[in-house]
Amino acid sequence: MIQDIYPHKLENRYIPVASASDSSPVFCFDGRSLLIKQTEDGFELPTKSELGLSKTNFLFMVDKTAYFRPDAMSVINTPEGFEFKRISEVRRMSRGSRELIYAAFTALHLDKWYKDNRFCGRCGEKTEHSKTERALICPNCGRVIYPRINPAVIVGITDGDRMVLTQYKGRKDIDFYALVAGFLEIGETFEECVAREVMEEVGLKVKNIRYYKSQPWGIADDILAGYYCDVDGDTTIRMDENELKVAKWMKREEIVLQPDDLSLTNEMMTIFKNGQKV
Repeated sequence: MIQDIYPHKLENRYIPVASASDSSPVFCFDGRSLLIKQTEDGFELPTKSELGLSKTNFLFMVDKTAYFRPDAMSVINTPEGFEFKRISEVRRMSRGSRELIYAAFTALHLDKWYKDNRFCGRCGEKTEHSKTERALICPNCGRVIYPRINPAVIVGITDGDRMVLTQYKGRKDIDFYALVAGFLEIGETFEECVAREVMEEVGLKVKNIRYYKSQPWGIADDILAGYYCDVDGDTTIRMDENELKVAKWMKREEIVLQPDDLSLTNEMMTIFKNGQKV
C-alpha cells in the first residue's frame, strides 16, 4: 500500500525551527494538482530557489530529507520544465520513488489544511503558526486548530466466492474497480458505518463485520479502515445510481485489480481474489 515504503520512513513530527535551504524540495499545489517535472523514473519536485521563494512552511521529513510548502503569501515562479499535474496522474508515476508518492499524498492533506484555516472559523481573525506544535492559533480568541483527519471505511462484501465490486459515477480519471466506501457520520461506530454505507450504495444487508487494516489517504484528508463482511439474506444489488455507475457481484477469477498496489482497496481485492482467508 502507499504507506509501505520500508526501508524509508516518513517522519511527521513537527519541527518548528526547520528552515528550507535553496535546494530544499517544495510541494506546490494548485487545488489537487502538484507542480512537478516528469522524468523517466517518475517525477521530481522544484526547489525553493527554483520557485523563487523567500518563505516556506515545514511539512515533514522522509529519511533525512525535509520537505516544505510555499508560505501562504508567496508568489510562485513556475520553473522551466515543470507543470501542474492532477494528483491522480501523479499516482500513476509510482514506478519511481514510492516514498515520494506517499509524501505527495501526505503533503496534499497538510496543504489543504493550511489553506482552509488561514482565518479563524470562530471570530474571523487571521491565524498564526504555533511555535511549539503543528497547529494554527487565533491570536484574537485563542482557538487552536489541529490538522483534521476524516475517518472512512472500505468494505469488502462477500458471498462465498463472490465479492461486490463498484465503479463510482462522474470520475473520468478513475476507470478501475473499487469497493463500497464512505465517511463516518457523527455519533456512528465504524461497524455501523459499514452496514449503513453498504445499504445506501448497493441495498444489501451484511453480517460478520470484521476489521482488516487501515491506511492514510491524503486525497480526501482521511484515514481508511478496511472491513470485510458477509451478505445477510437477499443478494440482489440495488445500486444507488447517484453515487455509482457500476455495482455487481464478481467471482474471484473475474476480479480485475487496480493498475497499482497503492490502495487498501486493491490489497483487499487481491487477498479475496487469491483465495486467502478474510
